[in-house]
Amino acid sequence: MPWTQVYDPLGHWQLSTLIAGLPIIVLLTLLAGLRVKPHLSALAGAATALLAAMFIFHMPAQLAGMSFVYGVGFGLLKIAWIVVAAVYLYDISVETGKFEIMKYSVASITADRRLQLLLVAFCFGAFIEGAAGFGAPVAIAGAFMIGLGFKPFHAAALNLIANTAPVAWGAIGTPVHTLALVTALPESDLNAMIGRILPFTAVIVPFWLVRAMVGWSETFEVLPAILVVGVSFAATQFFWSNHVDSNLVDIASGVVSLVVTLIFLRFWQPKHIWRFEDEREADRLAAAASAAPDPKPHYPGPTHPLSPAGVVDDAIGEEWEKKDMVPAPEPGPIRYSGGQIAVAWMPFAVLSVFVLIWGLPSIKTPMNKATTPIWSVPYLHNAVTRAAPVVAKPTPEAAKYDFNWLTATGTGCFFAAIVAGVLLGMGPGRLLKTFFHTLHRMRFAVMAISFMLGLGFITRYSGMDAVLGLAFTRSGWFFPFFGTFLGWLGVALTGSDTSSNALFGSLQRITAQQLHLDPILMCAANSAGGVMGKMVDAQSIVVATAATNQVGNEGVIFKFVVWHSIALAAIVGIIVMMYAYVVPNLVPHGLTFVR
Repeated sequence: MPWTQVYDPLGHWQLSTLIAGLPIIVLLTLLAGLRVKPHLSALAGAATALLAAMFIFHMPAQLAGMSFVYGVGFGLLKIAWIVVAAVYLYDISVETGKFEIMKYSVASITADRRLQLLLVAFCFGAFIEGAAGFGAPVAIAGAFMIGLGFKPFHAAALNLIANTAPVAWGAIGTPVHTLALVTALPESDLNAMIGRILPFTAVIVPFWLVRAMVGWSETFEVLPAILVVGVSFAATQFFWSNHVDSNLVDIASGVVSLVVTLIFLRFWQPKHIWRFEDEREADRLAAAASAAPDPKPHYPGPTHPLSPAGVVDDAIGEEWEKKDMVPAPEPGPIRYSGGQIAVAWMPFAVLSVFVLIWGLPSIKTPMNKATTPIWSVPYLHNAVTRAAPVVAKPTPEAAKYDFNWLTATGTGCFFAAIVAGVLLGMGPGRLLKTFFHTLHRMRFAVMAISFMLGLGFITRYSGMDAVLGLAFTRSGWFFPFFGTFLGWLGVALTGSDTSSNALFGSLQRITAQQLHLDPILMCAANSAGGVMGKMVDAQSIVVATAATNQVGNEGVIFKFVVWHSIALAAIVGIIVMMYAYVVPNLVPHGLTFVR
């Protein structure tokens, strides 16, 4: 049953926009205001979207229902599977005891929590974003920070803030490829323009990240390290996006920033090591205990090496006790060799190799052709038509589900976990038990992610997303600023910069041409602004809370990050305004780069 989207069903664009935003209002009110569990909040939001689509936008019930089913299926394979597999790898690392050694290796570089935050959340997280994208960096880096000793709240919220600057090139440049496809603009120009907007924020975000955790004075204490992290990342991001390609921007930037920072920290450390308050108290007590005079001499402990047989029998112990002596103190902290540290990091090295291979077009394309069936979604495929002014001419909306069970990023992560587990000596039974443990603790997160995508697909196929987007196009001269927030809205709604580009890329081009703005700039602004919406989309928040054992605190985390998200998006909007009206000659045209 063919159906054409309607963008002002109530005859007043303000009322139509309010109704279009109602599912999101319900979702966030339940999640942040009433602290309802995320999977129930997402289900309520999806139900609201279904009702609005059918009774206000007059979408046939069959199409609305299949939109929800399509979104749930997409969320399970494309996103939830990545998160489950990434957390499975982390659980294997914990189960084998290697995570303790990883924590030691990072702590041996610096005990300062501010610097650990930069290394793990920003540098390492950017690398994972470039390789896997979607929820993987928040899940992996968040779990890593928990293991290091960060508070669960900090691990979740700060990783959401950190996972911004690299998002436009996540999963081997997928958002840029999608943007070029839907806008029919040169990918090299779009890639370069995004690479002329986001390096500014790549310098700002590390500073912002540290400041979100500590005060101003503590932030300025590590300003040299912040600048090293941000400038090295931004310079590599600009160079790679403008002169190389769009595939490896994040991976190159993350690796360069991590290596440069590690070298810098060999020669520089802050004057004061910053730790959390409870850690500082524990350190003070430990220091006081070690400084106190020992009132009694020690006798060898029960496994003292001087004992003839390696143990001291009860009779000897009793004799020493009669002399008013006490057991020897516990040995000092364990130290690990370079080989042990390398083995401990091996699971994440295997993960990096797998996700990189899984994302390479030369490998992914042949595997897709051989193993991926593509199904047209019943009743929905090409049954919904987008109309002007969202598109230049009526365009049917495709609804095809590619069941890429082998080439999905989550499958690459899963295979990496299996290989890493085998190399660490885990047998099939232990691997299976650990996997079921991961599935059990991630069950509600998987439901929430799936329902979030169901909600997003209803808004997309009903045209409610376009209604919200069209409200931004009424901003006239300020469209470069508010057009950036259009990309922000797209990611906040869908949880993906790729989806936001697919959603609003064409609208950005049409509006830019109507307002005599550069389409390259505005389409790039959609992707660049979208990255700041990543920290507030419900899907990312659910992933963060699941990976850091914060399920139930989604509302608290949302309220913490939302103002950071809006402020950083405003900064991107100002940068886009500068390119539009101050230095329009810096917008690239006719660039080429090596594929």
